[in-house]
Amino acid sequence: MARDIYDDEPKEYCGLFGITNHRQAAWLAYLGLYALQHRGQEACGIAVNYNGAISIHKGMGLVNDVFSPDTLSKLKGNIAVGHTRYSTTGSSILKNTQPLLIEYAKGSICIAHNGNLVNSLTLRQSLEKSGSIFQTTTDSEIIIHLMARAKTQNLQESLIYALKKIKGAYSLVMMDNHTLIGARDPMGFRPLSLGKIGNSWCLASETCALDLIKAKFVRDIEPGEIVFIGRDGPKSVKPKELQSKDRFSYCAFEHVYFSRPDSVIFGENVHSVRRKLGEQLARENPVDADFVVPVPDSGFSAALGYSKASGIPLEMGIIRNHYVGRTFIQPAQDARDLGVRVKFNLLKDILKGKRIVVVDDSIVRGTTSKIRVRNLRNAGVKEVHLRISCPPHRFPCFYGIDFHRSSELIANKYDSLDKIRQYMDVDSLGYLSMEGMLGCLKHPHNYYCTACWTGKYPVMAEKKHGKFSLEVRCCGQGDI
Repeated sequence: MARDIYDDEPKEYCGLFGITNHRQAAWLAYLGLYALQHRGQEACGIAVNYNGAISIHKGMGLVNDVFSPDTLSKLKGNIAVGHTRYSTTGSSILKNTQPLLIEYAKGSICIAHNGNLVNSLTLRQSLEKSGSIFQTTTDSEIIIHLMARAKTQNLQESLIYALKKIKGAYSLVMMDNHTLIGARDPMGFRPLSLGKIGNSWCLASETCALDLIKAKFVRDIEPGEIVFIGRDGPKSVKPKELQSKDRFSYCAFEHVYFSRPDSVIFGENVHSVRRKLGEQLARENPVDADFVVPVPDSGFSAALGYSKASGIPLEMGIIRNHYVGRTFIQPAQDARDLGVRVKFNLLKDILKGKRIVVVDDSIVRGTTSKIRVRNLRNAGVKEVHLRISCPPHRFPCFYGIDFHRSSELIANKYDSLDKIRQYMDVDSLGYLSMEGMLGCLKHPHNYYCTACWTGKYPVMAEKKHGKFSLEVRCCGQGDI
C-alpha cells in the first residue's frame, strides 16, 4: 500500500485491547479499538472466545469500516482481544492483520502485539530451519512458534520460555481457550494498562480506551510482568529472567506525540506533560510574536503551554480536516502541496500581517512542514517562528515506530540548526533540549528511551549484511 503523499507524521504500530468475563466482550473490544484508532489506521481485528472456541474477524481499514453491527453480533463470547495496526509500504496486507489466531498442539491461541522484536530475523531463520512454517511475515508470530517449542504443556511456562528468547519492545495481549494474558517487555518500551469494569478485567494500550467503556484504571502492567486473567481475576508473574535491574526504557515519544492527550501513560497525564513541554520550550526559545498557533492536533497542548509561559495569546490559525482518508492520491506534480491543503486549512483573515509562533510536536522529513510554512507565507503571515516540543530526530527507531532511515530525517540530513531553518524558510527555529524534555517527565532520566534523538539504543538490533536490519527499514509491526 502506498504511503500517503502528504503524510510526514511518524507512525505508531498498533493499539491493543482485551477484556474477559463480559457477555458483551466483542462490543466493548470494538469501543476500545475505536478509542485507540490513532495508534493504527490501516487494519484491525477482534478475536472472541465462546466456551473455549475462538473465532475472529479482521480486515483492512478503520475500525468503523471493518466492523458493522451485524459483524459484531456474530462475534459471541465472554473474552475478546482486539488490535489496530499501522504498517509501512509492502507489509499492509490482510494476512499480517492482528490478532493472529493459531491452532497448535497445545490448543488455540491468539496474540496482539505492540512493539518490535530486534532479534526476529535470527529467530525466524532458526525456527524455519528446524521445521516451523509461518503464516505471516510479522515478528509477532515468532512468539507463538517459540511457545510451541517449549517442552511443557503449561501455558505459563510456555510463554515464559518464549519471552526469554525474544529481545526488543513488546506489549502483548493474548488469549488461549480459557485465559486473557497481558505482558510487557523488561524495559517497558510500550504502555499497557490494567482496568476493571464490574466483575470484568480489561487490558489496553492507553487509559482512554478504559474511559470509553467506563472501566476503572487499576494500574500499569509493569515492565517484565505477565498477567494471567482467569475466572479468579489477575495472577501476576514476574520471571527473574525478565526483570531489568538498573533501568527502564519508556518511550518518551509516547508523551510527545503518539498517545492521546486524555490518556495516562507511564503514570502521567499526556496533556499535562505536553503543556509542560510547551512551557519549557517557551523558556528555552523565546520570541516576540502576536500569536501562538498550534499544529493540530498533537501540537495543541504544547502550544497552550508555550502561550502560558510566554504570555503570547493562543490563536487557532490552522484548522485540520479530520475526515481525510488514507488513500488520497493525486499523480499531479503539486500532489504533496494539494495533500497538505486538503488536510489543513488556514484562517487567513486571522493570520494576515501577523508574527506567529507555530508549535508542533516534531519534524520528521520536513517536507510537510515546509509546505505548511509556504502556505502560511502565501496567506500573508509577516513572520513565521517554528517551535518543536522535543529535540531533533536524528536516528531511526528499532522499537515500534516508523521512523525513516537516518538519511531521510531532516535533522540528520542537515548538520546545523540554521540550515534546517533555511530549508524550512522560517524566521527562527527552536527545538526543546533533551534536558528540558526529560525535566518535564515524572521518572528519572534513565527510565526513558531517547534513542531516536541520541542514537543511544538500550537494546541493539541484530545485523544484516553488515548493517542493522531495522536501519534498512523498520517495517510495519516488525515485518521481516
